[in-house]
Parts: sequence; structure tokens; C-alpha cells
Amino acid sequence: MTEKMNVESFNLDHTKVKAPYVRLVGITEGMNGDKVYKYDIRFKQPNKEYMEMAGLHSLEHLMAENIRNHTDSVLDIGPMGCQTGFYLSLINHEEYDDVLIILEKTLNDVLKAEAVPACNEVQCGWAANHSLEGAKEIAEEMLHHKNEWHEVF
Repeated sequence: MTEKMNVESFNLDHTKVKAPYVRLVGITEGMNGDKVYKYDIRFKQPNKEYMEMAGLHSLEHLMAENIRNHTDSVLDIGPMGCQTGFYLSLINHEEYDDVLIILEKTLNDVLKAEAVPACNEVQCGWAANHSLEGAKEIAEEMLHHKNEWHEVF
């Protein structure tokens, strides 16, 4: 990589990171002083592991629904195309350690879930592709390594 790219993650050396981790990607300040904090929540080691799509899809639904029970700062949470993690965007929420607590609570909600929210053709664009058990396995593995989330490299 010699040329700086516009996308922050394209400038990240994916061979040097050590997943799982939670990394502050950047802070964007709006015209009125609001700040958006973007996090890279990496579940799997890039280019070595990935989340199976059905489990990832269900995890997306479960996290998107449940994280909002723990903070009103969520703008968006969505999966990475490489299937190794999620991006989380929060507004005016700068406390990194609090983000870890919110994530832990959200993943524990996944473990307690009895169904995947909005897992139907009316509310989901690929309703047939879900796995509650797959989502729980991913969440459980991530929680097992929670003491390492702050270690990116």
C-alpha cells in the first residue's frame, strides 16, 4: 500500500490486526457540533476466518434490534462485506469503555434470544437465510474473548 485511499479500512494493514477487537475508526464532526464515532467491531481474523452468512445475517438483526435497548446513540450497525465484522456508528458517544459494555450487553441478548427479529418476507430482504444458532455461536465466541477487545495489533 503506497497510495492513501479514501476508505479508512483500505488503509488498514489487515495482516497486522489481531481479531477479535473493537477499534475506533474515526470521528466525524457535523456542522452543528455533533460527533459521529465509527467503530470496527471485528469478530474474525481477516483473510483467515469469516462468519457464515446465515449466522451473520441473524446476528445483524439481533444486534441492530437489541443494541438500541442499551443506548440511544446508535445511528447504524451493519456487517462488513468481507464477513469478518460489523461497523457501529454512534452519535455524541465518546466513551470507548462504555461501547464495550454496550456491545457485551447486546451479545448477551443474542445468547438469550429465542427468535430472530424481523425474520420474515415482509421485514427482511432474504428471510430464508437466517440461523439463530449460528448467531449465538458467533456471539458466544466473541464474548469469550471480551478481555482482548481493546487489543487491535
